[in-house]
Amino acid sequence: MRKNKIQFGSKEIAFRLEFQERKSLGITVHPDQTVTVKAPLDAHLDKVKDKIRKRAPWILKQQSFFLSFEPKTPPRKYISGETHLYLGRQYRLKIIDSKEEKVKMMRGYIEVHTSDKKRTKALMMDWYKKHAEIKFYQYAEPWIIRFKKHGVEPSSIVIKWMEKRWGSCTPGGKVILNTELIKAPKGCIEYVIVHELCHLVHHNHSRAFFELQDKEMRDWGKWKDKLELMLV
Repeated sequence: MRKNKIQFGSKEIAFRLEFQERKSLGITVHPDQTVTVKAPLDAHLDKVKDKIRKRAPWILKQQSFFLSFEPKTPPRKYISGETHLYLGRQYRLKIIDSKEEKVKMMRGYIEVHTSDKKRTKALMMDWYKKHAEIKFYQYAEPWIIRFKKHGVEPSSIVIKWMEKRWGSCTPGGKVILNTELIKAPKGCIEYVIVHELCHLVHHNHSRAFFELQDKEMRDWGKWKDKLELMLV
């Protein structure tokens, strides 16, 4: 594959170009925002770039869509007084010297009890993971029941920390949710769940995919925007 780029206004679109035995140009925007272009063997580079410029608004829209599924929460220092999110609400972190290790919410605070402050991050991540397992399954259940009318059902739901995606699904029907979502409001979590369930029906971001998402969750755009704004 050849690496190329075009300029579209103030935006630069980089793409990998591959020539194949085909009749038309194919453009794919991947979840990591990279762009792959497959062109006929006799296509001229200038003509390919012209066609990409015509599709530039769509490419940028797709990249923006995928970007909303990338966690961008800045690193925390895990010190007392720092703010941390849980289900869309902010809580102050309070580290309490204690021989017993535990984490609990108390009057606007997330209290971490430990004799070793270096253990704060690990204790909080474990606490978030346990709450995510409870809440995500609880939120997903009614949606899974609802999507059975479309003839699909996830083979399993996996909750784990991910750096690049809020959620994903495998060809085998496994829905994977990012533990980090526990910091977002319920509606944001449900949006990601619905998005992945729609992918069990339509595997790409086709018009049919968005029509299904619109039908099942009419206000998904609001929650998508909120997710982008909150976890930055």
